Amino acid sequence: MTNREETLDPKDWEAFRSLSHRIVDEATDYLRDVRDRPVWQSMPEDVRQAFTEPLPVEGEGLASVYAELTANLMAYPMGNIHPRFWMWYMGSSNATGALGDYLAAVIGSNLGGGDHAAALVDNQVVGWCRQMMGLPEGSSGTLTSGGSMANIIALTVARNVMAGALFGIDLREEGVAALAAPLRFYASDQVHSCHQKGVELLGLGNKALHRVASKPDFTIDIHALARAIVEDRAAGFTPACVIATAGTVNTGAIDDLKALRELCDREGLWLHVDGCIGALIAIAPENRHLVAGIEKADSIALDPHKWLHAPFEVGCVLVRDGTAHHSTFALTPEYLEATPRGIASAHWLHEYGPQTSRGFRALKVWMALKEHGVGKFGRLIDQNIAQAHYLAGLVEADDRLELVAPVTVNIVCFRYNPGDLDEAQLKKLNTEIMLRLQEAGTAALSDTTIGRRHCLRPAITNHRTRYEDLDLLTAETCRLGDELVAEGFA
Repeated sequence: MTNREETLDPKDWEAFRSLSHRIVDEATDYLRDVRDRPVWQSMPEDVRQAFTEPLPVEGEGLASVYAELTANLMAYPMGNIHPRFWMWYMGSSNATGALGDYLAAVIGSNLGGGDHAAALVDNQVVGWCRQMMGLPEGSSGTLTSGGSMANIIALTVARNVMAGALFGIDLREEGVAALAAPLRFYASDQVHSCHQKGVELLGLGNKALHRVASKPDFTIDIHALARAIVEDRAAGFTPACVIATAGTVNTGAIDDLKALRELCDREGLWLHVDGCIGALIAIAPENRHLVAGIEKADSIALDPHKWLHAPFEVGCVLVRDGTAHHSTFALTPEYLEATPRGIASAHWLHEYGPQTSRGFRALKVWMALKEHGVGKFGRLIDQNIAQAHYLAGLVEADDRLELVAPVTVNIVCFRYNPGDLDEAQLKKLNTEIMLRLQEAGTAALSDTTIGRRHCLRPAITNHRTRYEDLDLLTAETCRLGDELVAEGFA
């Protein structure tokens, strides 16, 4: 045994303080000046190689580590905090949330439970999410890594509740092999891929997810859904749950939540709303009508790291029946028994999901909501939706651009189309435009295929975006397209 005890605390606290101040100062400049940098840039080979070094045996000191990260990390981000990042569907973070993550890390609390202030913040943030969605007192929820886990938790509760209601089975005890007939979950053909992962993880298999055709506006066809339920029952399956989508990934389409609630009530089914894209429209004064009925759902998944702009990662699942939610996951081994006083005397937060160890995700959400108020976040959502409609207007005003899907919220599906090109040529051309926009550091877009038509897909979930950025996007798209056509690229 060595005579020298060690610690990870700094040897020189004042030197640590000085470097910490420098890091905060430079990080503040990094955020302040984000518009002046490229959205994204490719890493040179020497930077890539820097991250292949072997495991360090002896340390090199914090100042050296920070210098390396300044050179090799900070200059090559994904880019989603940039005002012209509209790729996939991401929030753009915020400075206060970053401080929240820092303070949460300093405190270092495990949010599995316990009687400490961080647990109260966690509970409060979940309660605020419940209020935003309009769910009643007695509803429960938990913060998660993101929307995928939020959806999977909700589907687990739905599976267990419906198995008990329909077959009198305790699935936690008996398992899915005890089901008298296979369960069916229903969603539109636009449903997010996490739901397939969900039914697979739940032991039901991909076949349990009945994908119903969507209408021309990309919302679920409720008449087709009703027919599918009847046909499945006749074929010996057991309908259990409808997964409504409040904002599809491809186009932002929002299912008719009120009509789906009525159908689920008639058929005795659980209604889950995947609102990871659009649930928070409920707080937007000009557009909240688009998600009317979400407050009637049995469960909701939403993502504070999208339209609440919390730094990654934080999702949230809400469940109307708090008792059902708790009974789906609660487990008390002998080493986690509650005590009448002390740290173990409070409610165990891990009893609402699969994670026993949970990070302090709530603080960054709590701080930003306290600083700005929910009203400002709602106005920012309205702002993004207005910007999407503005972009759609720019597309429709230029005969070289083509709108591929109707704009419901903040996703605009369009493409450069000079005419006289087939679908394969248009895909090749627009993919090249997208990549050149990224490589130039001008803008980051994703792409998708809708109704066999490939298109560009900016999703404006960004509190830093300005209308001038959208002007630049369409101008550069047309410029690049014109150049490529002139070169005979397609």
